[in-house]
Amino acid sequence: MRIAWIGTGVMGQSMAGHLLDAGHELIVFTRTREKADGLLQRGAKWSPGPKAAARDAEIVCIMVGHPRDVRQVALGPGGALRSMRPGTLLIDFTTSSPALARRIAAEAAERGVSALDAPVSGGDTGARNAALSIMAGGEESAFERARPLFERLGKTIVLHGPAGAGQHAKMVNQIMIASNMIGVCEGLLYARRAGLNPELVLASVGSGAAASWSLSNLAPRILRNDLEPGFYVEHFLKDLKIALEEARRMKMILPGLALARRLYARLTRLGAQKKGTQALVLALEDLQ
Repeated sequence: MRIAWIGTGVMGQSMAGHLLDAGHELIVFTRTREKADGLLQRGAKWSPGPKAAARDAEIVCIMVGHPRDVRQVALGPGGALRSMRPGTLLIDFTTSSPALARRIAAEAAERGVSALDAPVSGGDTGARNAALSIMAGGEESAFERARPLFERLGKTIVLHGPAGAGQHAKMVNQIMIASNMIGVCEGLLYARRAGLNPELVLASVGSGAAASWSLSNLAPRILRNDLEPGFYVEHFLKDLKIALEEARRMKMILPGLALARRLYARLTRLGAQKKGTQALVLALEDLQ
């Protein structure tokens, strides 16, 4: 198929690459062209903007950073929906707000275009290994049409309900990760202060009840002082803000989530917004 791909960041570049490997024709746009160089060298074609990229595409995929970016590349004057033809499909892989997902789906429907919100989890490792968890919202017919692409990108692929449901499912994911990361970082700091060998501690707790994706994949990075992003702090902080806003709308109190947001905001004030989520250890060290 002819696919337009908008956004080639930490995860988007790997995801788009899997579609190239599958034989699809790829038209690429990203704000910093250099980030698309690897894809262009492998046969992808460059487009000057989302509207131009989408003009002749059967499917348009978006993987950008913030809801404002999604709004611009999907709905803005130069956005993809301005040129998408009836019968085509828009897939937004960005973690964004449920309300925006519903708006995009509504405006797409007015143009005869199908739309899915399909945020993903798994970070840079999951993207590279095509092992992402994909949480979709939208019409079942659109989901089934997208399934062959999803299967090139992920291992767990679930339709959660109508437009916006995928974003809500991703909020559940982020809420769980947020408190878990606090526990992982606090545990490692405790081990260090108690004079334990952190590597041995991980070997013990990693196969017990404390096991988690973050413990297995991010704790070793912390021990190596590797704080580079699999997922940016600034993007995670954006997700926590969305989750708290949705929780307030539903009249929920989530104290663990609120604490995580404060700690990640502290991390941003320390200048680590471009680091990975495991950099939370810096904020906790700063409290000692």
